Parts: sequence; structure tokens; C-alpha cells
Amino acid sequence: MTPVLFVSHGAPTFALEPGKAGPLLRGWGKTQKPSAVVVVSPHWMTQGAVAVTSAELLPTIHDFGGFAPALYQLQYPAKGDPGLAHRVQQRLKDAGLPAIADNQRGLDHGAWVPLMHLFPKADVPVVQVSMPYPLDANAAFALGRALLPLRKENVLLVASGSLTHNLYEFRQRETEGEDYVRRFANWVETALRHGNDAALMDLYNQCPDARRAHPTPDHYLPLIIAMGAREKAEAVKLLDGGIAHGVLSMNSFIFGDNK
Repeated sequence: MTPVLFVSHGAPTFALEPGKAGPLLRGWGKTQKPSAVVVVSPHWMTQGAVAVTSAELLPTIHDFGGFAPALYQLQYPAKGDPGLAHRVQQRLKDAGLPAIADNQRGLDHGAWVPLMHLFPKADVPVVQVSMPYPLDANAAFALGRALLPLRKENVLLVASGSLTHNLYEFRQRETEGEDYVRRFANWVETALRHGNDAALMDLYNQCPDARRAHPTPDHYLPLIIAMGAREKAEAVKLLDGGIAHGVLSMNSFIFGDNK
């Protein structure tokens, strides 16, 4: 059964500035041979139903502004997988989640930026699943649970978010990380290693640094989706990606990697 990856995708500049996290993701990607990837990103949220990309060709969406022109020239020409998209829809419906196909949507930067590091040749088919809006921790966990059976089909589940995501404090060229970012990252890792799901699900009441680390929960909830997609008692591995722009923890977590 394939692992589950929660990946911190950071700022769009991560595509060109791999830092510490990029080589870690690339190295881990070389150990994986999935038949396809199903990715969830907070940069695609839909109301009423979960949407699933169903096109054979997925455009690279540059859903950001104000960055270097080179970023807008990047393409990630991964193919879609309409058959898998149909199965994903069915899994979601079987779990009681309304689901629709979207044959126009491509991959947003929350999807293609980390995938550029994981599978730089873009040779693994990709299906993106939207995050429902509004979404809370219980619903995020249920979404992950609905996707879990896909792992038995050699599908790699990638929940793309950011371990910390306070863009109010974003610093373009800052290399030193804020202390609260380290404290928050350590708190999450400890909770994961001890199986303290209750604390992770009740983040804002349990973690003193939560409000500063995540003024809004959208980039944290992919971690809960990944937790929902793991089997009970599966081991967790940390990919310590350091801190980017002073406030973005680039740590990622892998569940169920037996290699």
C-alpha cells in the first residue's frame, strides 16, 4: 500500500528556490513508484460538492501575482487520469460526499509546485481533488478517510498545505525563522508521534501558537486530511525542510512509508 504525504508547499518561489525541502522531496520521490497521484490543495476550494479533475491534459495554473517573471514560465505537463478520476468520485460518493467531475480545471501551485520536486519529469498521472468549503477538522478527516482505499490501488495521496502559514509576517528574503514557528512545528511533530489526534483536531484550543501559526485554518487542514487517509498505528516520518521566509515551516510528514 502506498504511503500518504502531507507536504508543505510554501510560497510559489519554492518552485525555483528548493532550499532544504526540495532535495528531500526529490530524494523521497525517487523511492516511490505510484501508478498515479491524487493531490489536495487549499488553493482549490469548492462549495456544494467536491470537484475532481477529469481531463486528460492538466493546464499549469499560475494562481499568484507579484513574483518573478520566471515563475510564470514554468510548466508541469503531467497527464490526468480520467479513469482514476471516476473512481475517486465514486469513493467520495460512497462516503456520502457529493462529488462532481471538472474537465477544465488544471493544477494550482499548491499541487504542481511540490510535484515538481517529487516527480520532476511529470511522468506520473495526476488527479486533483478540491477541498470543500466551508471545511472543519472533522470534515477534513472524513475526506481523507474516503480517499484511503485508493492507496491499495498504488495511488499516492498527497495533501498539500503548509505547516505554518502566517503571510502577514512573510519576509521575502528572510532566512532566520521565528521562534513560534519552531515551537509550533515541534508541537505538531510530537502530537503526531504520540498519536494525539484529539489535540491535532482541536488545534486552536490545544496549541498556544496556533493562532499565530495559522490565522486561518485552510493550509493546516490538509494535514488532517492526510491523518484521515492513514491506517491506524501507521508510523510517521518527518522530512525536516527548515523554515522559509522567516515564517513558513517547510516540514512534511509521511505516513505508512515502510521503505
